[in-house]
Amino acid sequence: MQIWFAAILVAASCAGPAMAQTAPADAEPVYTLDRAVAAAGGSAPSIDVATAAIDAAEQARAVAALRPNPQVQAQVENIVGSGAYQGLRSAETTLGIAIPIELGGKRSARGAVAGAQVSRTRIEAAVIAADLRLRITQMYVGALAADRRVATAREQARIATEALRVATIRVEAGRASPLERQRAEVARINAEAGVERVERLAAAARTNLARRTGQPVAGPLDDRLLDRLPADTQGPVAPVLPDGTLALAAARADIAVADAGIRLARAARVPDLNIGPALRRLEATNDTAAVVALSLPIPLFDRGRAAIAQASAERTRAEAQARVTALDVAQAITDAQVQAANAATTARTAAGPALAAAQEAARIARIGYREGKFGQTELLDVERTLAETRIAAIDALAEYQNARAQLERLTAPAPLAEKP
Repeated sequence: MQIWFAAILVAASCAGPAMAQTAPADAEPVYTLDRAVAAAGGSAPSIDVATAAIDAAEQARAVAALRPNPQVQAQVENIVGSGAYQGLRSAETTLGIAIPIELGGKRSARGAVAGAQVSRTRIEAAVIAADLRLRITQMYVGALAADRRVATAREQARIATEALRVATIRVEAGRASPLERQRAEVARINAEAGVERVERLAAAARTNLARRTGQPVAGPLDDRLLDRLPADTQGPVAPVLPDGTLALAAARADIAVADAGIRLARAARVPDLNIGPALRRLEATNDTAAVVALSLPIPLFDRGRAAIAQASAERTRAEAQARVTALDVAQAITDAQVQAANAATTARTAAGPALAAAQEAARIARIGYREGKFGQTELLDVERTLAETRIAAIDALAEYQNARAQLERLTAPAPLAEKP
């Protein structure tokens, strides 16, 4: 069963764009997203729940295929009476079996219901696997963004240290007020405190990822994943139909279960026949004789119409719910497409022209400050803008990756139908 879930997770991995994740031969192997998802699939409690649900549904199908058990019957007549029937002198002992014979195709109808429920359970398991991949992807992206925020904070701390060094030189040379050195010192202290904060957040992100995957996060994460953006396209995105998605497949599986329930309710209207062959021993003559009993229920009070009406109402509800699901999934896919496209545009801008402009402005301000052309206020303002732009770029990249993962989850294909 675990192999089946591994196949589902691999299929989900292949649904998105190719993610070749390699590392130089002399470097520690990269801990890839696919590796994290595979590890989570082998240790997640939700997968154990889904596995147990499939096993239970399979056993229920096996039970549905069984015939009803016969019954052993024993009967003693003409005892403890009066006259010739005192004691056991005239006892008649009958020993036999009662064999129920199901009519109307009840066993095959039960098997159809159980089979439909097995298919529904397998789809639900695929939903759990897809949800797990989405969750692990979001945590992996969060850990990547946290690592990059640590690198940004360390760079800002390095810049603040360099600014303090330059301010000290300017003050000692009499070109600036001692207040500039104090401001630079405050900026350096705040920058170092910022490094401590984001390092704790990054450590927590890795710890949570390790907890979900059930194994330590060994090696560096695939940092290139965060920078993967789609081609710059203009105009509205092409709509994606909900057909074949997990959500719609689950709704249609509910219709199949309801159809099988109607078939079972109709089969239940046909009364079952009970045949009871037996042997009777007559105590008075010590003779034996065969007895055959037939019984057939009379559908007087319960004719099965209410059960059929109930099953039909369930089918109507399932069909209506499928239509609602189709509309909801289509809307969710459209919204996710727009969100992913907008996030890509924001990330492309923040990590491209905006970041390049902020970096160039900071470079010019640092040179000008060292040469006395710009004041410290201008330098601090430019450095703050650069830091904010870097963080905005990281947030935008992470938002796009999460939006893409959400879109992949919504459009995840349903597993192939099981062969009867």
